[in-house]
Amino acid sequence: MEDYSKDLSIVISLYNEEESLPELIRWIEEVMEREGYKYEVIMVDDGSTDSSWKIIKELSERNRNIRGISFRRNYGKSAALYHGFASAEGRVVVTMDADLQDSPEEIPEMYRMVVEDGYDIVSGWKKQRFDNKLTKNLPSKLYNWTARKITGIKLHDMNCGLKAYRNEVVKHIEVYGEMHRYIPYLAKNAGFDKITEKPVQHQKRKYGVSKFGLERFVNGLLDLISLWFLSRFGKKPMHFFGFTGILMFLAGGIAAIWVIIEKLIQQSHGLVYRPVTDQPLFYLGLVAVILGFQLFLAGFICEMVSRNSSERNNYKIREEF
Repeated sequence: MEDYSKDLSIVISLYNEEESLPELIRWIEEVMEREGYKYEVIMVDDGSTDSSWKIIKELSERNRNIRGISFRRNYGKSAALYHGFASAEGRVVVTMDADLQDSPEEIPEMYRMVVEDGYDIVSGWKKQRFDNKLTKNLPSKLYNWTARKITGIKLHDMNCGLKAYRNEVVKHIEVYGEMHRYIPYLAKNAGFDKITEKPVQHQKRKYGVSKFGLERFVNGLLDLISLWFLSRFGKKPMHFFGFTGILMFLAGGIAAIWVIIEKLIQQSHGLVYRPVTDQPLFYLGLVAVILGFQLFLAGFICEMVSRNSSERNNYKIREEF
């Protein structure tokens, strides 16, 4: 078993949360001291325009367990978590938001579930939420239902910011774009499939305003579809493009040939017939043939790109002797 210098790494991504930071750190310190953990708090300032970074530096001077990373501009939560994960030294890595809606009191039990019960990921589930039902709760339920159907991971609240991971998990996944919402799916694709959830207390936002909006909701669904496609066909793109191309080629060819045969039959029996070039089905068939051929070529091109990719033989090894 690998030795870790700390029991816990708490990674906090934040943007303009100056009011909540002192209270959050006091709360975390109380829980850590009570439980006797060796810990670190990695606070990633995602380009805040208020005094968040100044407060982080002041808190760090008072408590050397607090570390800080400051971005020059706002890159997004995925970028913040990527750097936080890279710096984490604890046996268990916990992520939480800085807005006081995630309770540090949940951390000890989540830690136990990872260390003693052997889970790779323990995801928080905010069964009772205090957000706006129309603008946040309803979209969240729709998003989570879609995520469960696409990923096959039975989590009620995949987007919950409060999660606990084995250190090995965060070191084997790459979080980018808006993929922080789908870390359990990224982990599952990397072979870490011991994933569970724990009901957690949801606090009403005390300071500031929510950064959640319609744009983030739509982008999240699009990212989920992209991630599903890449995880399924990323290594063998010809399986998708080639199969789809063949279907379209055959369907278009059969339609075009049918139009021609039908015209010849009617002509041989002396019946009135429409010229082939006057029938829309003939042109639709030709278009389908051309598209099918292009999709097939796209599959070949994607295969060549995949074969030359630096990630083509990047496989996650559990153990080696």
